Amino acid sequence: MRIVLGLVLACAVLDAVGEVTVKDAWVRGTVPAQTTTGAFMTVTSTVDAKLVGARSPIAKAAEIHESAMHGGVMHMHGVEEVKLPAGKAVELKPGSYHLMLMGLSKPVGEGQKVPITLTVQDAKGAKHTVEVQAEVRALGK
Repeated sequence: MRIVLGLVLACAVLDAVGEVTVKDAWVRGTVPAQTTTGAFMTVTSTVDAKLVGARSPIAKAAEIHESAMHGGVMHMHGVEEVKLPAGKAVELKPGSYHLMLMGLSKPVGEGQKVPITLTVQDAKGAKHTVEVQAEVRALGK
């Protein structure tokens, strides 16, 4: 009976926390002396949540940014969060929401893997991390 109760409680906790999956994670390659690049991916949560942060050991800082057209000019600015509606894939892509990796410790080249830790906050305010390995794509791809 205790085992069954334990399993029921464990399933309830997993359902409340939800699951976040990441697909097609990639980072734009850099040239020598470049200290900033973008990271892109598709994020899906099984429950309503929001992406509230990121970090990577290759960068001094990682920020969530949004690019948008204003008056015919593309502007980019930092944002506090990206909403992750339950069951809906949210694409972080060039020209839209994305991650900026700033203060790179070294250039990154095609084929390398960049570790990124995402911080996701659920509707109850609990924060969870998701580990991602993003493949570096060459400039222009």
